[in-house]
Amino acid sequence: MILSTTITHSSSSSSSSSSKLFSCSSTPRVYASPSTLRISCSFKFGGGGGGVWRSGCSCLVFCTSKLRGMAEALVEKNSSSSTAAAAEVVFSSSAYDQGEISTPRTFLDASTEQDLLLVIQKEAEAGRLPINIAQGMEELYHNYQNAVLQSGHPRAHEIVLSNMAVALDRISMEVQDPFQFSSHHEAIRKPFDYYMFGQKYIAPLLDFRNSFLGNMSLFNEMENKLQQGENVILISNHQTEADPAIIALLLESTNPYIAENMISVAGDRVVTDPLCKPFSMGRNLLCVYSKKHMYDDPELVDMKKRANTKSLKELAMLLRSGSKIIWIAPSGGRDRPDPVTKEWYPAPFDVSSVDNMRRLAEHAGVPGHIYPLAVLCYDVMPPPLQVEKEIGEKRVISFHGVGLSVGPKISYQEITAALKDPEKVKMAYTQSLYSSVCEQYNVLKSAVHGKQGLNASTPTISLSQPWL
Repeated sequence: MILSTTITHSSSSSSSSSSKLFSCSSTPRVYASPSTLRISCSFKFGGGGGGVWRSGCSCLVFCTSKLRGMAEALVEKNSSSSTAAAAEVVFSSSAYDQGEISTPRTFLDASTEQDLLLVIQKEAEAGRLPINIAQGMEELYHNYQNAVLQSGHPRAHEIVLSNMAVALDRISMEVQDPFQFSSHHEAIRKPFDYYMFGQKYIAPLLDFRNSFLGNMSLFNEMENKLQQGENVILISNHQTEADPAIIALLLESTNPYIAENMISVAGDRVVTDPLCKPFSMGRNLLCVYSKKHMYDDPELVDMKKRANTKSLKELAMLLRSGSKIIWIAPSGGRDRPDPVTKEWYPAPFDVSSVDNMRRLAEHAGVPGHIYPLAVLCYDVMPPPLQVEKEIGEKRVISFHGVGLSVGPKISYQEITAALKDPEKVKMAYTQSLYSSVCEQYNVLKSAVHGKQGLNASTPTISLSQPWL
């Protein structure tokens, strides 16, 4: 049953067991199921009066029993009106109510910043959180708070409290009961929707007015091929842990299938770091060990190689089934700035990684297409300047514009027709993909950092802002 109604939640009516997020700008939609209640509404990102009302990102809010009861009562009424441009707000009962864990989820009871920080302290004192994890959680809170406040959103403090309460709760649950990722991990959407959790958490960090999408028509082309049962491989640079969420946020209004079904080839760090794992649980992943960290521990090299072989077999099976879109960064890790110029640039691609993906696509038994994809988003969550061996890096977070662009698919046969040496053929194809990514990256850089906006478009790279 779908019910349309207007729901308001004033600051004076908050209680210790509720987290507020956004007031509705238009009539929301309410969806009911035995375990989940969804309410759709539009909300605003960006500074002050110049913000952007977003409708494609879903948000997680935990409501009091009173608010949940009111919403359930509203579902009993039958109304058909709804808003086409609405964002879903998921009201989920606590894991304590559902019996997921044996102790109350105290982070969700927090009504102030002090409450959240006190819970971290108490959990550490009780031995349920290792000291280094507790320190990382507190640092994450302050960094996220500072970034969201940069947006100038009038309800930034409420957004921070709501999002961080859920994030800290999920991190705490992960520490107490670690989740084990399989070589092919499918996004967990219920009973807790980890995908929407990640989208809602990252969205307030993006300055949508200063973000750009390149060659939207090619994303439409890719989605059509996927719907026809064909495969798409995105050969891309990689800048932050949040890349998959940022890609999805920029595509969700125009290409929702790509946004929700993209499979990311992920390194082991995002599936082992407790502060990162809850966000990874909401993504479709193919888990591998990066070449950059393959030899960090000599005793684990053989195990890592066996795991990567298993993941490649999983990937081959996925591609045989068709309609798969794979995102891979063949550099083996995140981009870093030039040590001399301090300029960020796409890290060079590994030839063998590109060739492996090409051969897997060609031998899948269904048509496959390889596209070069450029991502510009390092300001939002830059990696450490140097590659670190230890898990548990510091998360520096900012509010900033981002960019995403795709180039025309590149045919292996067309690029290498005139070459005879197999190794030169592989290098030429890899270089062609890398050159396209760099060209697109520079256009995005001019638009975002050079403040040229849509005027940075070129004859081959057309920028747009479909979310405005």
